[in-house]
Amino acid sequence: MASLPIHRYTPEEYLEIERKAEFKSEYYAGEMFAMAGGSPAHATISINLASELRFLFRGRPCQPFNGDVRVQISDGASYAYPDVSVVCGEQQFSDKHKDTLLNPSVIVEVLSPSTEAYDRGLKFELYCLIEGLQEYVLVSQDKMRIELFERQGDGSWRMTAMKKPEDFLHLPSVDARIRLADIYEKVEFTPRPPQIRERNP
Repeated sequence: MASLPIHRYTPEEYLEIERKAEFKSEYYAGEMFAMAGGSPAHATISINLASELRFLFRGRPCQPFNGDVRVQISDGASYAYPDVSVVCGEQQFSDKHKDTLLNPSVIVEVLSPSTEAYDRGLKFELYCLIEGLQEYVLVSQDKMRIELFERQGDGSWRMTAMKKPEDFLHLPSVDARIRLADIYEKVEFTPRPPQIRERNP
Protein backbone atom coordinates (compact mmCIF):
# COMPACT_ATOMS: atom_id res chain seq x y z
CA MET A 1 0.00 0.00 0.00
CA ALA A 2 1.34 3.42 -0.92
CA SER A 3 1.94 5.78 1.98
CA LEU A 4 -0.04 8.98 2.20
CA PRO A 5 1.82 12.08 1.01
CA ILE A 6 3.17 14.37 3.74
CA HIS A 7 1.35 17.69 3.91
CA ARG A 8 3.76 20.60 3.57
CA TYR A 9 2.89 23.83 5.34
CA THR A 10 4.10 27.26 4.35
CA PRO A 11 5.71 29.32 7.11
CA GLU A 12 2.60 31.52 7.13
CA GLU A 13 0.33 28.49 7.59
CA TYR A 14 2.54 27.16 10.36
CA LEU A 15 2.44 30.43 12.30
CA GLU A 16 -1.33 30.75 11.90
CA ILE A 17 -1.86 27.23 13.23
CA GLU A 18 0.76 27.55 15.95
CA ARG A 19 -0.70 30.74 17.38
CA LYS A 20 -4.04 29.00 17.91
CA ALA A 21 -2.69 25.64 19.07
CA GLU A 22 -2.87 24.33 22.65
CA PHE A 23 0.56 22.72 22.37
CA LYS A 24 3.82 23.78 20.75
CA SER A 25 5.22 22.47 17.47
CA GLU A 26 8.50 23.21 15.76
CA TYR A 27 8.75 23.66 12.00
CA TYR A 28 11.26 22.43 9.46
CA ALA A 29 11.11 21.92 5.69
CA GLY A 30 7.35 22.40 5.56
CA GLU A 31 6.56 19.94 8.35
CA MET A 32 5.31 20.55 11.88
CA PHE A 33 6.72 18.48 14.74
CA ALA A 34 4.83 18.40 18.05
CA MET A 35 7.07 18.89 21.08
CA ALA A 36 6.99 16.26 23.80
CA GLY A 37 6.70 17.18 27.46
CA GLY A 38 9.89 17.49 29.49
CA SER A 39 11.03 15.71 32.63
CA PRO A 40 11.29 17.34 36.09
CA ALA A 41 15.07 17.49 35.67
CA HIS A 42 14.68 19.18 32.27
CA ALA A 43 12.29 21.77 33.68
CA THR A 44 14.44 22.44 36.78
CA ILE A 45 17.61 23.01 34.74
CA SER A 46 15.81 25.37 32.36
CA ILE A 47 14.31 27.38 35.21
CA ASN A 48 17.61 27.53 37.10
CA LEU A 49 19.50 28.80 34.06
CA ALA A 50 16.91 31.41 33.11
CA SER A 51 16.67 32.60 36.73
CA GLU A 52 20.44 32.94 37.12
CA LEU A 53 20.65 34.89 33.88
CA ARG A 54 17.77 37.15 34.88
CA PHE A 55 19.58 37.97 38.14
CA LEU A 56 22.86 38.68 36.35
CA PHE A 57 21.13 40.91 33.81
CA ARG A 58 19.54 43.29 36.32
CA GLY A 59 20.32 46.84 35.29
CA ARG A 60 21.61 45.67 31.90
CA PRO A 61 19.91 45.64 28.47
CA CYS A 62 19.87 41.83 28.31
CA GLN A 63 16.84 39.55 28.49
CA PRO A 64 16.60 35.76 28.90
CA PHE A 65 13.59 33.96 27.45
CA ASN A 66 12.25 30.54 28.35
CA GLY A 67 11.01 27.81 26.03
CA ASP A 68 7.75 29.61 25.28
CA VAL A 69 9.47 32.04 22.89
CA ARG A 70 9.87 30.89 19.31
CA VAL A 71 13.04 31.54 17.31
CA GLN A 72 12.95 32.01 13.54
CA ILE A 73 15.78 30.50 11.52
CA SER A 74 16.83 31.37 7.97
CA ASP A 75 14.02 33.68 6.85
CA GLY A 76 11.21 31.44 8.07
CA ALA A 77 12.50 28.14 6.70
CA SER A 78 12.57 26.78 10.26
CA TYR A 79 11.15 27.67 13.67
CA ALA A 80 12.26 26.28 17.02
CA TYR A 81 11.62 26.68 20.74
CA PRO A 82 14.99 26.74 22.55
CA ASP A 83 14.86 25.94 26.25
CA VAL A 84 16.55 29.28 26.95
CA SER A 85 17.55 32.10 24.61
CA VAL A 86 19.19 35.44 25.32
CA VAL A 87 19.14 38.84 23.61
CA CYS A 88 21.26 41.82 24.59
CA GLY A 89 20.27 45.19 23.20
CA GLU A 90 17.33 45.65 20.86
CA GLN A 91 14.99 42.67 20.60
CA GLN A 92 14.03 41.94 17.00
CA PHE A 93 10.83 40.05 16.20
CA SER A 94 9.48 38.73 12.92
CA ASP A 95 6.18 40.67 13.01
CA LYS A 96 3.75 42.68 15.12
CA HIS A 97 2.84 39.68 17.29
CA LYS A 98 6.29 39.87 18.91
CA ASP A 99 6.30 36.14 19.67
CA THR A 100 9.03 35.05 17.23
CA LEU A 101 12.57 36.14 18.03
CA LEU A 102 15.09 36.87 15.28
CA ASN A 103 18.33 37.81 17.05
CA PRO A 104 19.32 35.59 19.97
CA SER A 105 23.02 35.74 20.84
CA VAL A 106 22.83 32.68 23.13
CA ILE A 107 20.73 29.53 22.74
CA VAL A 108 20.52 26.75 25.33
CA GLU A 109 19.09 23.27 24.80
CA VAL A 110 18.65 20.80 27.65
CA LEU A 111 19.32 17.37 26.18
CA SER A 112 16.70 14.61 26.21
CA PRO A 113 17.19 11.04 24.98
CA SER A 114 14.62 11.56 22.21
CA THR A 115 16.08 14.85 20.94
CA GLU A 116 19.82 14.71 21.68
CA ALA A 117 20.86 13.58 18.20
CA TYR A 118 18.76 16.36 16.64
CA ASP A 119 20.08 19.01 19.06
CA ARG A 120 23.66 18.01 18.29
CA GLY A 121 23.17 17.59 14.56
CA LEU A 122 20.63 19.21 12.26
CA LYS A 123 19.27 21.63 14.86
CA PHE A 124 22.77 22.93 15.59
CA GLU A 125 23.35 23.37 11.85
CA LEU A 126 20.13 25.37 11.61
CA TYR A 127 20.97 27.54 14.60
CA CYS A 128 24.33 28.33 12.99
CA LEU A 129 22.38 30.14 10.27
CA ILE A 130 21.37 32.80 12.83
CA GLU A 131 23.94 35.47 12.07
CA GLY A 132 24.11 36.97 15.56
CA LEU A 133 24.28 33.69 17.47
CA GLN A 134 27.55 33.57 19.42
CA GLU A 135 27.12 30.69 21.86
CA TYR A 136 25.24 27.41 21.75
CA VAL A 137 24.94 25.49 25.02
CA LEU A 138 24.02 21.83 25.46
CA VAL A 139 23.10 20.78 29.00
CA SER A 140 22.86 17.11 30.03
CA GLN A 141 20.08 16.20 32.42
CA ASP A 142 21.17 12.68 33.41
CA LYS A 143 24.61 13.82 34.66
CA MET A 144 26.48 17.04 35.38
CA ARG A 145 27.91 18.00 32.01
CA ILE A 146 27.61 21.15 29.92
CA GLU A 147 29.07 21.72 26.47
CA LEU A 148 29.62 25.29 25.29
CA PHE A 149 30.07 25.96 21.58
CA GLU A 150 31.51 29.40 20.78
CA ARG A 151 31.50 30.94 17.31
CA GLN A 152 34.98 31.90 16.17
CA GLY A 153 36.02 34.73 13.88
CA ASP A 154 36.40 32.38 10.91
CA GLY A 155 32.89 30.94 11.39
CA SER A 156 34.03 27.73 13.05
CA TRP A 157 32.85 26.66 16.52
CA ARG A 158 35.03 25.83 19.53
CA MET A 159 33.68 23.41 22.14
CA THR A 160 34.45 23.47 25.86
CA ALA A 161 33.04 20.87 28.28
CA MET A 162 32.40 21.39 32.00
CA LYS A 163 31.39 18.70 34.50
CA LYS A 164 32.32 19.74 38.06
CA PRO A 165 30.08 21.67 40.51
CA GLU A 166 32.74 24.37 40.91
CA ASP A 167 33.12 24.87 37.15
CA PHE A 168 31.59 27.95 35.52
CA LEU A 169 29.58 28.27 32.34
CA HIS A 170 31.04 31.45 30.86
CA LEU A 171 29.08 33.23 28.13
CA PRO A 172 31.39 35.99 26.85
CA SER A 173 28.90 37.53 24.43
CA VAL A 174 26.56 38.48 27.29
CA ASP A 175 29.24 38.73 30.03
CA ALA A 176 27.70 36.03 32.23
CA ARG A 177 29.27 33.38 34.46
CA ILE A 178 27.17 30.72 36.20
CA ARG A 179 28.38 27.89 38.44
CA LEU A 180 27.32 24.41 37.40
CA ALA A 181 26.27 23.82 41.01
CA ASP A 182 23.65 26.57 40.59
CA ILE A 183 22.49 25.31 37.19
CA TYR A 184 21.96 21.81 38.59
CA GLU A 185 20.52 22.87 41.97
CA LYS A 186 17.76 20.46 43.10
CA VAL A 187 18.21 18.27 40.02
CA GLU A 188 17.86 14.54 40.66
CA PHE A 189 19.79 12.61 38.06
CA THR A 190 18.21 9.54 36.48
CA PRO A 191 20.99 7.72 34.62
CA ARG A 192 20.08 6.27 31.27
CA PRO A 193 19.96 2.47 31.09
CA PRO A 194 23.05 0.97 29.48
CA GLN A 195 22.76 0.08 25.84
CA ILE A 196 22.83 -3.63 25.19
CA ARG A 197 24.86 -4.65 22.20
CA GLU A 198 23.58 -7.55 20.16
CA ARG A 199 25.98 -10.43 19.77
CA ASN A 200 26.87 -11.60 16.32
CA PRO A 201 25.59 -15.12 15.66
